Amino acid sequence: MSTLSQRELEAVAPTLAEQINNLLPQTQCTKCGYPACQEYALAIADDSANYNQCPPGGQEGINRLANLLGKTSIPLNPANGIEKARTVAFIEEATCIGCTLCIQACPVDAIMGANKQMHTVIPDLCTGCDLCVAPCPVDCIIMLPTSSTSTGWQAWSQEQADSAKLRHQQRELRLIREKQENEKRLLAKAHEKLQLVSSETAETQSELDEKERKKKIIANAILRANSKKELQQ
Repeated sequence: MSTLSQRELEAVAPTLAEQINNLLPQTQCTKCGYPACQEYALAIADDSANYNQCPPGGQEGINRLANLLGKTSIPLNPANGIEKARTVAFIEEATCIGCTLCIQACPVDAIMGANKQMHTVIPDLCTGCDLCVAPCPVDCIIMLPTSSTSTGWQAWSQEQADSAKLRHQQRELRLIREKQENEKRLLAKAHEKLQLVSSETAETQSELDEKERKKKIIANAILRANSKKELQQ
């Protein structure tokens, strides 16, 4: 039975940022000042952020990070919020207008619904980030306490955190895929439009000039789209 060499072990070992991210509650609430838990973990790892900026993780979360980093535990930074009992979002369905803004805001896909149809929060999937509250144009979303009065990591299990992280990662990949597919559709339409304009008959010089103007605009748009696509690859 072969064993991994020290170099191979180091290659597969999680980075410091990954270790930090694994200790965060994965609520993706942005209260730390970063767009997601992973970005906050990266900031802690490169010393551009302190390890006491996560209200959902609470003091227990800070203690975990301090232990990993070999540092002294410090209090939660009040500028980022306070440690409190976990809440979940609830949509007053009679008021919901089906705008989908809350669905777009949810970082873990915990809201079901479609355009102009009633939306519903799946309580077991909701991380309590409250990012869906502000975008709602009719104020039909409220944050309700869970049955537990525990705070920080006492109110959020590692299993829940791992599940939320996976859903967030899947959502990010889906958004990237949807953006690429949309850009591909728009590019195809631009090519179709260019062909249509090119096939138009121009009988006068002014009509020919207008035709060339349209072709130039469309061609430049296609060129910009292709350049953007190359940069993303």
